[in-house]
Amino acid sequence: MYFTYGIVFACGCSFSYQPSLVILGHYFKKRLGLVNGIVTAGSSLFTITLPFLLSGLLDRVGLAYTLRILSIFMFILLLASLTYKPLLPSKPASSTGSRCPPMSKIFNVNIWKSMGYRIWAFGIPAALYGYFVPYVHLMKHVDERFGADANKEVLLMCIGITSCVGRLIFGRVADYVQGVNKVYLQVASFLVIGLMSMMIPLCHIFGGLIAVCLLMGLFDGCFICIMAPIAFELVGSEDVSQAIGFLLGLMSVPMTVGPPIAGYLRDRLGSYDVAFYLAGIPPIVGGAVLCLIPWVEGRRKKREKEAELGKEQEVTQKMIAGDKALADAPAKSGESVL
Repeated sequence: MYFTYGIVFACGCSFSYQPSLVILGHYFKKRLGLVNGIVTAGSSLFTITLPFLLSGLLDRVGLAYTLRILSIFMFILLLASLTYKPLLPSKPASSTGSRCPPMSKIFNVNIWKSMGYRIWAFGIPAALYGYFVPYVHLMKHVDERFGADANKEVLLMCIGITSCVGRLIFGRVADYVQGVNKVYLQVASFLVIGLMSMMIPLCHIFGGLIAVCLLMGLFDGCFICIMAPIAFELVGSEDVSQAIGFLLGLMSVPMTVGPPIAGYLRDRLGSYDVAFYLAGIPPIVGGAVLCLIPWVEGRRKKREKEAELGKEQEVTQKMIAGDKALADAPAKSGESVL
């Protein structure tokens, strides 16, 4: 199970998820945020419905046949992938004659030359150490705080519903935000997610916990849907595939580490309160780091504009000097004849 479901299945999910985001940039430019919101909203719909389906299947047919039915769902991805037709021009292939692609194509170093992308690629993982803590430990926390009879499944349903709504809303909002200023939407989402994580231990009424989950899901949708549009802004359409790939790879580390640490704190302290408080700190810190990106990108564009203006002035001066030399040439030839 560790190998098949943990490694092979996870690799397949990675191979299918990343192209589904990249291919959108080939077909849409003006409404890329809205399109990403619509596409990623599908995962929220399954987040809402799949738990009920899995519970029914496990009770009726057992684990083995449930996994086989899920594999049929995965087969649909094969059919969907056949519709992916890249429209952007591909880079020319290397003429070395080797069958193996060059290392520069496997590991694209160009994206790491962008200071804005480097901040983004390390700022988001830094914000995600507590991201999965509510998803993994919220049910157990509800059992301890409100009893085993509490309708805890409603909380995950609330997160799924508002996450779907948030992806549709903020995806459209992102289309109205110019350039890398879209990062501020992610900053706001991390700030709210961090604060809501800290609010979970303070909720002694189940209705308050539902309100917290509704807000958390709404801004979780904001974070997810504008990831690809920001990558397009930072590195361009040609390098966006590896840009998203590296980011998702870096994100996997903190998202894996956070829940075990929270579980360890629960075992040591006897409650999840401290774990939820600490889970809210990384999103706030990571969001503050992301605020540097618009400033860095603004300075870079200013330098590029100044350099371009300097080149234009240099070309203009050379043209003026050439015209002056041509104008002086006939006068000098006339003087020599006299």
